[in-house]
Amino acid sequence: MATRIYGTVSPERQKAMSGLEFVKGLASGVLPLNTIAQTLGYDVVEAESGRVVITLDPTGAHLNPSGTVHGGLTATLLDSCMGLAIQSMLEKGIGSTTVEFKISLVRAITLETGQIRAEGNVLNCGRRVGTAEGRVTDAKGRLLAHGTTTCLIFPS
Repeated sequence: MATRIYGTVSPERQKAMSGLEFVKGLASGVLPLNTIAQTLGYDVVEAESGRVVITLDPTGAHLNPSGTVHGGLTATLLDSCMGLAIQSMLEKGIGSTTVEFKISLVRAITLETGQIRAEGNVLNCGRRVGTAEGRVTDAKGRLLAHGTTTCLIFPS
């Protein structure tokens, strides 16, 4: 992972940017990644309108008692990439938040899996509600998990 800064972007600064400008700023390193990204070790690596990619190299800190990567980590990656994909579609002064999401874990993630990639893609973005889907894959392109989200869209 490249050298990153972590923290939050002030509400005033966020309101001055479109959602795409905000998400591209996260991916480029111009803006700080949120502190959960630092805690978990993930990085926003690609951002375009309606699509965001996050990567993570699993470590021993991510394991559950069974020795596989905790499903909560996978859920966080999916929630993040799908929510940011929706954010990338929004105009200045408009925000969003997750209302609900569903994931399916289809293959165990272990330390041997190597880097994983979570890609979120917008399905629909309206004035009040946005929906997106996400996929977590390994370096060989194998599907590890997938999900969908519904986000509330509102003036920020």
